[in-house]
Amino acid sequence: MRPRVSVQDSALRNGNFSLRIDPVRSEDAGLYEARVAYNTEVQSCQVELGVITVTLSPPGPVVENEPLVLSCNSSHRASLVETCWFHNGFPTSRTFCSSHGTLSILRPAMSDAGSWRCQLRYSDNEIISATYNLKILGFDGPMNPVVYAAAGSAAD
Repeated sequence: MRPRVSVQDSALRNGNFSLRIDPVRSEDAGLYEARVAYNTEVQSCQVELGVITVTLSPPGPVVENEPLVLSCNSSHRASLVETCWFHNGFPTSRTFCSSHGTLSILRPAMSDAGSWRCQLRYSDNEIISATYNLKILGFDGPMNPVVYAAAGSAAD
């Protein structure tokens, strides 16, 4: 996992044996164990790392009016009950819930750009969420294609 993994050497003296993984990948999910030997004593602890991923299909830049699918998956072992998608972080009329982890937008507009948060709810009542910042390439200008500008001034 090098060079994505590090241990803070300076923190070891204070009893902090934290492991840092940056960036986390889906294959990093699983059980991690730390063992520390000091004199004749051995201490250990286990931590399970769960990973949630949000992917865009097709990959690459999203062009206005071209269909897209956002998928949300987690390494959690229980069965998925519901997936909700929130646009710009808040439950609004732009919230979509379903029994699977995908969100399809058939004709994305510039107003669909921004933060999309998927929230996964599992049969064991575990709730996991992640955010995806959707960028859309398109024209975000006036509806009327004629723009007037005074002679000698700038026009955008």
